[in-house]
Amino acid sequence: QILALEKVAGLSREEARKTLLANVERDAKTDAANLIRNIETQAKQAADKRARDIVASAIHRSAVDNVVELTTSVVTLPGDEMKGRIIGREGRNIRTFEMLTGVDLMVDDTPETVVLSCFDPIRRAIAKIALTNLVKDGRIHPARVEEMVIKARKEVEVAIKEEGEKTAFELNIQGLHPKLIELIGRLRYRTSYGQNALLHSIEVCHLSDFMAQELGVNNQLAKRAGLLHDIGKAVDFEQEGTHTEIGVALGKKYGLSQEVIHAIEAHHEDVEAKTIEAVIVAAADAISASRPGARRESFEAYIKRLEKLENLASSFAGVEKCYAIQAGREVRVLVKPETLNDDAAILLAKNIARKIEQELEYPGQIKVTVLREMRAQEVAR
Repeated sequence: QILALEKVAGLSREEARKTLLANVERDAKTDAANLIRNIETQAKQAADKRARDIVASAIHRSAVDNVVELTTSVVTLPGDEMKGRIIGREGRNIRTFEMLTGVDLMVDDTPETVVLSCFDPIRRAIAKIALTNLVKDGRIHPARVEEMVIKARKEVEVAIKEEGEKTAFELNIQGLHPKLIELIGRLRYRTSYGQNALLHSIEVCHLSDFMAQELGVNNQLAKRAGLLHDIGKAVDFEQEGTHTEIGVALGKKYGLSQEVIHAIEAHHEDVEAKTIEAVIVAAADAISASRPGARRESFEAYIKRLEKLENLASSFAGVEKCYAIQAGREVRVLVKPETLNDDAAILLAKNIARKIEQELEYPGQIKVTVLREMRAQEVAR
């Protein structure tokens, strides 16, 4: 029978055994590969679901109101007759106020109110405090205006410091350099795409903390890096470079750890993230920035245009201060009287206007006003 089977199959008994074993081995390998693929797919699905749960949990546990900073502030007056006193004889008071604060003071037909307009929230806060104190005091003249602006500037500086200390205390982040505390407070007056920079940083801090806890990594490091990831934005309009580069430089200057500096450097993927905490901060930043209603790009473009206008005017020699007002339709330039005479001031206005035409894109017209003031003081003894 075996010989007959071998003759019909055309295979010897040994050859048939080898063929059978080869077929069984091939089928076993196919089944094993299918099983491995199914296990990997299930594992990936479980990991994706777990990751989504962590992100969703972090978002749900961080309920932060979305605050969009406006470019105007309203000051209430005791009566409409106060408007005339604010303007002053031939507009002396209002011109002095706008020159010292860099804020546009709009007096219109709205009863018992005036409006302060400026893209810089810090300037606007100083102007609002100064004007409110002037209205309460009732004595409004150029010297008094200057005195109140200086006092208001000191008040805002104290408020900035207190805001930074309060934020660090509430988040339980200790051991920060006093200058970093101050910069955190300054973020309260900064916006990015219409999103308040301090509230965004606090939100990223909370999100980073929650995700780090879920993943079992250093949540204190993640919290610190989350709060400080945008610290460069506190001074990015005063220094050259991106807010990431400025933030890294500030971190090195004020003694932050290398892990925190790396998280700041990597949160926009300028460099590859090498730690889990850095990845967490980048993810938290993206969550905070991309949620519905968080940002308004047109507002940010407007701010950048006004900052560029001020920087352009400041680039000329002899310029002491400059302010973009009237929503960017006018730039007022204060020059050093000992450096430029009246004729040079006229020429400076023409040169600034020409440079604006060459380098900036803007709708309508931009008026350039150069102010040169000489003061002589002596003390009677």
